[in-house]
Amino acid sequence: MESLLVIALFIFGAIIGSFLNVCIYRIIKEESIVYPPSHCGSCEENLKAIDLIPIISYIFLKGRCRYCKEKVSIQYPIVEAITGILFLLIYLKFGFSLELIKYMFFTSLLIVIGIIDFKTQDVYTSTIVTGLIGGLIFLVINYVIGNEIHIINTVLAMIIPALILFIFYYFGAMGFGDVEIVFFSGLFLNLKLSLLNLFLSIVLGGIVALIMMIYKKTEKGAMMAFGPYISIAAYITIIFGDELIKWYIMTFF
Repeated sequence: MESLLVIALFIFGAIIGSFLNVCIYRIIKEESIVYPPSHCGSCEENLKAIDLIPIISYIFLKGRCRYCKEKVSIQYPIVEAITGILFLLIYLKFGFSLELIKYMFFTSLLIVIGIIDFKTQDVYTSTIVTGLIGGLIFLVINYVIGNEIHIINTVLAMIIPALILFIFYYFGAMGFGDVEIVFFSGLFLNLKLSLLNLFLSIVLGGIVALIMMIYKKTEKGAMMAFGPYISIAAYITIIFGDELIKWYIMTFF
C-alpha cells in the first residue's frame, strides 16, 4: 500500500511538473496558461494526450516533437521528475495534511519563479500575485478550521527579509523581484524560517557567483539571477529548516 502511495504521489508530482513547464513557457511569452491547448513550440501543432505523458513521452519520442521532429528541451522531463521527487519529500515530512497541500503549491510556484528568473533574469508580477493570493488563502483556511495562526509573526516574516534585500536592491546589488519573492514567501514560512531562507539563499548565491568568477564564467560585479537561489533555499528550509535551526543552536549556544 505504501509503495502504491509513493508511486501515485510521484506521478501526481510529475503531472503538476508538466503543467509547470507550460506555465514557464507561456509566462515568458506572456501567453495564457490555459488557452490555446498544449502545442509544439516549433511547429505549433496541437499535442495529443499520448504526447503529454510526463517523462515517458519524452523518452518514447527520443526528445523530439512527434510532428516536426524538432528537439524538445531537456527541461521538460527534468522539471517533471524533480517535481515528483520534491512532492514525495514534502509528503514524507508532513504526511497527509494542510501543510502538504500548502507546500506543494509553494514549491510549484518556486519552481516556476526560479526557472523563469534563471532564463530571463526577470520575476513576473503574475507569479508574485499568485503567491500572495495563495498564501492568504491558506492563512484563511487555517483560521477557519481552527488552527492557531500568528499574524504578527507572519507580517514580520514578510517584512524583515524583504527590508534586508531591499537594502541590497537600493545599492544595485539585486533586482526588486528578489525582494518580492522573499516578501510573499513569508506567508508560507514563519519568521525564523524566513530568516534562514534569506541566509541560505545568500550563501548559495555567493558560492555559485564565486565559482563562476573563478572559472571566468562571469565578471566581477555582473548581475546574476538570484531567484533560483531563493527558490532552492526556500525548499531546503521547508524540509530541513527546523532541524538546521536546532543544530545551529545546539552547536553554537
